[in-house]
Amino acid sequence: MMHLILADSELELIPKKLIKHPAVRNSKSKILDASLHHAAMKGLKQWQRRGRPDIVHVFLLIANESILNKEGMLRTYVHTRNDEVIYIKPETRIIKNYNRFKGLMEQLFEHGKVPPENEALMEMKKESLEELLDKLEGKRILFSMDGEKRKLENIMEEDVICIIGGFPSGDFLSPVHKMVDEVVSIYHEMLPAWIVGMEAIVAYENKFVK
Repeated sequence: MMHLILADSELELIPKKLIKHPAVRNSKSKILDASLHHAAMKGLKQWQRRGRPDIVHVFLLIANESILNKEGMLRTYVHTRNDEVIYIKPETRIIKNYNRFKGLMEQLFEHGKVPPENEALMEMKKESLEELLDKLEGKRILFSMDGEKRKLENIMEEDVICIIGGFPSGDFLSPVHKMVDEVVSIYHEMLPAWIVGMEAIVAYENKFVK
């Protein structure tokens, strides 16, 4: 089983201090989105990296449509900058429309699960990255440009936890380097989170999917 974690993701509700800003008042979105709220965000700490629900969206689209997920060998999680963890059931169909996806995330923040009624396909819990990792079994691999260049198929084990940053630039907010068994780099340049996730999934498929 591969456990795939998008860690320190820049997914959050619009902070209360921004509510009265014109860029926010004129927006229907309750999810902080740099493409809509850029003018309002400059007063936020670490504003350059925040408001990136698009990273989460594309990452989940790729992960949940993968062969590995269809074979029942993948579990995907989103950990946020504010220490919330989203648990995604493998059978979840990720909405392809970006605005509708953000609406789904709003429901998740409001109700703690989606759909709000009936059995949840996504569930959000207040939980740190370390608390999530303590629940999972497998070799812990962190993907980072600071890591050692390795061929992915050589380091994949049948039970593995792959941790990928869910932010556009900078470093992890969580002390993740202390929590892992190996830090790996797969390319000499920064890659989008969804590309790193795709490479990890394909490497695992090549080794373990018959």
